[in-house]
Parts: sequence; structure tokens; C-alpha cells
Amino acid sequence: MAELNTLETEARTRIAAADDLASLDALRVEYLGKQGSVSLLLKTLGKMSPEERQEKGPTIQALRQAVSDTLADRKAALEQAALEARLASERIDLSLPAPEAPKGSVHPVAQVMDELAEIFADMGFSVATGPEIEDDWHNFTALNMPESHPARAMHDTFYFPDAGPDGGRMLLRTHTSPVQVRSMKAHGAPLRIIAPGRVYRSDSDATHTPMFHQVEGLVIDRNIHLGHLKWTLETFLKAFFEREDIVLRLRPSYFPFTEPSVEVDVGFAIQNGPKGQTRVLGGSGDAPEHGWMELLGSGMVNRRVIEMSGLDPDEWQGFAFGVGVDRLAMLKYGMDDLRAFFDGDVRWLKHYGFSAFDQPTLSAGVGARA
Repeated sequence: MAELNTLETEARTRIAAADDLASLDALRVEYLGKQGSVSLLLKTLGKMSPEERQEKGPTIQALRQAVSDTLADRKAALEQAALEARLASERIDLSLPAPEAPKGSVHPVAQVMDELAEIFADMGFSVATGPEIEDDWHNFTALNMPESHPARAMHDTFYFPDAGPDGGRMLLRTHTSPVQVRSMKAHGAPLRIIAPGRVYRSDSDATHTPMFHQVEGLVIDRNIHLGHLKWTLETFLKAFFEREDIVLRLRPSYFPFTEPSVEVDVGFAIQNGPKGQTRVLGGSGDAPEHGWMELLGSGMVNRRVIEMSGLDPDEWQGFAFGVGVDRLAMLKYGMDDLRAFFDGDVRWLKHYGFSAFDQPTLSAGVGARA
């Protein structure tokens, strides 16, 4: 018992004299570590008789608790002293102006996506999404492009080397049109959706990137015709560009998933500015200083696509259209190089980015800079 009292006195004295956390931790290991003096005393309890254990056990346990409490108290005192020393040495001049907090911005593509959703929601459309890793059937075959169809050559496709679960080829979707097929199969008709999202094609220059954004629209109902398509596009473009003088021209074209198919041109006017001549949307395109700009593709949904989507083409008809979201952003906000959208240049984002508070609404305007 005298040895235990001596050990406790010695431990308390040495712990109280420790002047930093490193020295204190070394004492903890010396006394309470696996080979520490107090820990070795605890191990002797197993070799004692029940009578000896009952007599000496509480004393050894009390010694361990006393050393542990002394270590904890000393650690708290050292930490408090270190904090007080740090507070005494660090001064904050409250008269200085607050540093400018870094501010992020909303990417133009994200902003335009929100604008599109706002406009089409007011027209009764819902937003549909689908997988970006798509199978060959949904991306091509169900859209009236079988294996031998020449239209497949128009898509520079990224294929995966491994087959999908059903043995078909897997790829990065080349358009968001597969979402139309999936929506018709899942929800039937009538249907009114837009499908915005990322798409992928092996192409890269000032107006093309391997990954870009596209929004497609689909309406399936009874007695739908091209007049409904033109009205929908005119209403959308007038709201998006916030101009009432938007004029459209529909030209016959070819897409395998629509029949008839039309390219949609929008009239523009030539304006002279500080950086030379620019094209501003609006105008009929009849005068010499006006012209027509190809903007999007569209048409009536092909009967075969409706049939492969599980609907009766004799009962249901519809129209579809597709336009590049990045292209819309370039036209509306005056950008001239699509590659800058994906460079991640902070200066570009600071110039073209939107405040998080610029939420598009039809009442206040969908374009914060229009």
C-alpha cells in the first residue's frame, strides 16, 4: 500500500510539472499505456487469490482513476493556457473593411434551361429525363433508324466496347429523342413534355463540342397537325427572346423520326454596332438588310415511332422539335464560341454568368439581360 501511495504521489507531481501537451502524453503512456506502471499493476489482479483481489483491487483501480483524472485536468489546463496565449497574440482590427466574399454565378446553360422550363411549363409541358448512357434500340431503332439506315452516318456516336444487359450495343446518347420513346412507353397518351439534357457526338470546332445540351419537345394527342407545331414554336421563341416581332419560316426537310419534317428558320435584322455588324432576331427576312437563320428541326412524329412506342398511330398523332440549348444561349446573350462554355474560365463565367437571384419568371421576364 505504501508503494501505491508513493507511485500516486510521484505521478501527480510529474503530471503537474508537465509544461506542454507532448510531455503530458508521454507521461500518459508511461503510467497508463499497455506497458505502463499502473497498467502492469492492474494485470497482477488476475494472478491473485479472490481474497487478495478483494483487498488490493479497489486500491489499484483507485490509483488508475486518480492518475487518469490528474492527466485530464492537466490537459485541460494546458489547452486553456494555449488558447489564452493565442487570443492575446491575435488581434482583429474591426475598423478594416470586410474582405470581399467569393461569389459564384449560374452558368448560362443552366440559366437557359431554367428559362425553357418556365416557358414550357406555362404552356402545359412537363419536364422528362432519361439516361445519358443509352442502348442502340432507344437511340436509333425505335426512332426509325434501323441498322442499315443511312441517317446513322449523320451521328458521330461514342459507342461502348461492352454490350448491354440485353446484348445490344451501348452508347452515349446522340440526342434526347430517346426520352420521347421512353415517355410514350411509360405514360402513354396524351403527352406533352420537353426533354432537356446533355448529348454527345464526336465533333469539335467553334460551333460544335463533343458534349452539348439539347432540348426536345413532344406533343402526342388526337388531331394534332403542323399548325399546332408552328404556334407552339412561335409562342416559345417570342417568350424566350422577349420580342413580339419573331417571324418563323418552315422549310421541308428530312429526319427519320418525323414525317413530314421541317427546318425552322427565324428572321433576323442586320444591325451596325461598335464591333461591326451583328444579327438580331426579328424581322421578316424579305428586305435586303434582313435574312433567315436556321434555328431548329421539327416535324410530325413518324407513324413508325408512335407504333414502336406502344401507341396506335391511327388514333394518336403528334409533333416533335429539337434545338441546342447552347445555341439558344449564344444567340440570346451574344456569345460567339461554343467551346468557351466548357473551358471553366472564371473570367468568362464572371462576365456571362448569372446571379443566383436572377430566377426566370414569366411575370418578371425570363431573361435577366434581355
